[in-house]
Amino acid sequence: MLRQYELVEKVRTYDPDADEGLINRAYVFSMKAHGTQVRASGDPYFSHPIEVAGILTDLKLDDQTIVTAILHDTIEDTLATTEDIERLFGKDVARLVDGVTKLSKIEAQSENERAAENLRKFLLALSDDIRVLLVKLADRLHNMRTLHHIPSEEKRRRIARETMDIYAPLAERIGMYEMMTEMQTLAFRELEPDAYASIMRRLNQLTDSGGDLVNRIGLGLQLYLADNGLEAEVLGRQKHPFSIWKKMAERHISFEQLSDVMAFRIIVADVGECYRALGLIHRRWPMVPGRFKDYISTPKRNGYQSLHTSVIHDSKMRIEIQIRDRSMHGIAERGLAAHWAYKEGKPKGDMNIPWVDDLVEILDHAESPEELLEHTRMAMYQDRIFAFTPKGELIQLPKGATPVDFAYAVHTDLGDRTVGAKVNGRVVPLRTMLENGDQVEILASEAQHPQPSWLRFVATGKARAGVRRFVRHKERDETIQLGRKIYDEIIARLPAELDKDALKRALKKLKIENEDELMIGIARKRVSDEALMEALMPGSAGGDVASPRPLGQRQAISIKGLTPGVAYHLAQCCHPIPGDRIVGLRREDEEIEVHVIGCDTLASGVDADWLDLAWGEGSDGGAARLAVILRDIPGALGTMSGILGTKHANIINLQLVHRDGSFQTFHLDIEVHDLAHLHAIIAALRDADPVSSVERI
Repeated sequence: MLRQYELVEKVRTYDPDADEGLINRAYVFSMKAHGTQVRASGDPYFSHPIEVAGILTDLKLDDQTIVTAILHDTIEDTLATTEDIERLFGKDVARLVDGVTKLSKIEAQSENERAAENLRKFLLALSDDIRVLLVKLADRLHNMRTLHHIPSEEKRRRIARETMDIYAPLAERIGMYEMMTEMQTLAFRELEPDAYASIMRRLNQLTDSGGDLVNRIGLGLQLYLADNGLEAEVLGRQKHPFSIWKKMAERHISFEQLSDVMAFRIIVADVGECYRALGLIHRRWPMVPGRFKDYISTPKRNGYQSLHTSVIHDSKMRIEIQIRDRSMHGIAERGLAAHWAYKEGKPKGDMNIPWVDDLVEILDHAESPEELLEHTRMAMYQDRIFAFTPKGELIQLPKGATPVDFAYAVHTDLGDRTVGAKVNGRVVPLRTMLENGDQVEILASEAQHPQPSWLRFVATGKARAGVRRFVRHKERDETIQLGRKIYDEIIARLPAELDKDALKRALKKLKIENEDELMIGIARKRVSDEALMEALMPGSAGGDVASPRPLGQRQAISIKGLTPGVAYHLAQCCHPIPGDRIVGLRREDEEIEVHVIGCDTLASGVDADWLDLAWGEGSDGGAARLAVILRDIPGALGTMSGILGTKHANIINLQLVHRDGSFQTFHLDIEVHDLAHLHAIIAALRDADPVSSVERI
């Protein structure tokens, strides 16, 4: 453990003007506050915050951040209060400590719930100061270093999984790759102990057989560049176990097939020398195709810059090489911390990465917490969100995810039964996009099932697959039911009763595998009435088959998916016409209602069975509704009527619904042949001078 004077001296080496008294007071306060508390390792609890502070001195952070690290557990684990911290160390330190502090113990909460609540508070604390993130990451890193002392395997695995899923990606997002790598390695050792041990054993065997191969190759690279007039520092290493395991899993290969287990960093003076070194390397050793990346001309979002390439070395093995200048190397090692701006009047780092420049400027000049929160979230959570169950379990989702995505992420069965959702205690539509920190409660019912309209707004593959799976099964069941009804009608028209084996013989004659497939064939008209009658009772289809009695349909329109004789009508909310993609809604003892697939009625989640429908051959005619905005000038209405007459569209209904100064809005129903006819009419109307806009409704 760092002693008091050692910690102060470490800070003063990079910040001579640091407030030595502030650090000393914090050291003594924390030591007294934690008193006789001990960690699972048996060490004094006070050693933990001091080690966290030590990690942050390696990142060269300012004195307030170091003091925050020393005090970060005092409010939660001792009798100290936020008021005590503010009185003794100032408002800024108190605010930072509060941001890092875990929530007080809450009755009847699970470990998962506490972890999620802690993360939520941590994320919200970013609205005050990004240094909260740096302290939290250092806190997690030291906890991972001492994880093996915790006796409970379940607790160790939970902490390791949380580290792998949350904190290592956060470190990567702000460019702190060394911290990310160590977190991943420690978490991997706990989560996959057998894989970790196997990879480490193979790496050790590689070292034993090849001797000091990494150093030899690194020295060779350095001498080669020096012989060509380029001074460079070359650092070599074996790749860390988690990186190797991940590549083995992604490529589906064994360790022996993985050729690039060594990586080298070439550090030169400036950008020009980076590209010169790259040219020399490629001139000497063949490049592996597809493995070159230029992050200097196109930096990563977190400010990372480097040239990446892989070559076939003299030893016939592939090696990975990263080339960067010293400034880039500092960013790669310490990320955002490499650019940390000390308080006014103290030196600032080289601010040459736009994202970091912007963030430091926001930290210095943001007028409100909201402004800071918006920018930091944009930078670090661009493509993901964290949401929570009522019990506090963390659910990670892509940006744009909805409560339906959340439900399927929790469990497929919950997604299938979703009827509604509460976000932060308030009932919201299922299409609502979730935000970071939302608490989501899914309302479910055994009677509910997925709705096809969900496909229009879900963001995750799991939700989309769940809806599509149900829709496919539902369509199959509906088709079988429809086929059975038609089958019963056909049997009723036979001249005699069937014997018990007639259906088996018919299946064999029709070469159909089973009864369900026969019903599907009947419903989809793959098996004609005549063919079925002949298969069931030879000679029974000798004459014309009587046409079924029409029920309720006045227009001469055929619809695939509905057998003749099934009653239906065209919905008045969306006015489907031939050419539109359509579905049918079937309620008990009611006619089937035909809707356009994009109708708002469907999107609202109606309580009805769905049928997959399509327009039959020869379907002609339908009514479409248009909203037309005309300029209020003489002859405008006549021009519109003339265009409709020219296009052979009969006006069924015309209504003036709104008049606003120089414009009039009309709703009109017109008869059209099909969708193509309607599109031609709309195009002609839009071309007319008096017409401001035309939309189908």
